[in-house]
Amino acid sequence: MIGKLAGRLDYRGTDHVLIDVGGVGYIVYCSDRTIASLPGPGGAVALYTDLLVRDDLLQLFGFPTLEEKEWHRLLMSVQGIGAKASMAVLGTLGADGVSRAIALGDWAAVKAAPGVGPKIAQRVVNELKDKAPAVMAMGGSLPAAMGDAPAEAVEGTPPAPSPAPKPASRNPAPARSEALSALGNLGYAPGEAAGAVAQAAGEAPDADTAHLIRAALKLLAPKG
Repeated sequence: MIGKLAGRLDYRGTDHVLIDVGGVGYIVYCSDRTIASLPGPGGAVALYTDLLVRDDLLQLFGFPTLEEKEWHRLLMSVQGIGAKASMAVLGTLGADGVSRAIALGDWAAVKAAPGVGPKIAQRVVNELKDKAPAVMAMGGSLPAAMGDAPAEAVEGTPPAPSPAPKPASRNPAPARSEALSALGNLGYAPGEAAGAVAQAAGEAPDADTAHLIRAALKLLAPKG
């Protein structure tokens, strides 16, 4: 399994790029958001990848972060979401936007992606809402945070054993800490994140991490 590619960009297409890795060219399909962020031809580029295997087709999909790659994996697990739709969602919202939309149950934001109808968007939110907090809180440690998602081998490296899934925290202190970490990973300033989490925790003292994240995001959402 090819989990990451690092090399030189040969060219950029509308939905894919060609990366030269040691003289071998790899065609990697990416969202338009990712393609726009890459350097010009000849520039150094590194992407995490996911390999789609079909009877008559092998396709590599590329992502700038492990979080985005994980969202692609989760989106693909939803009936009605194929690779093209997943890339459309990620291209429209980005990894952080997907996290916010699913955590808040905002299926309309998911529906904004080309080719995604309202029924599919609602299914995405309903099926993945319980997994959003884990992706949001994991920061840079994807394999440790996602107990049900073993890390893929990167260029021949055997995958490490998957840790057992951790139950949602019912202890208020860890839940608040995890919620603060999640909001920090989404780019919120420590002060505003702490205020929102404190208010959410005050309204629901025994809330778990997922509830605190959703409540804090609602408090931080632009008014009007």
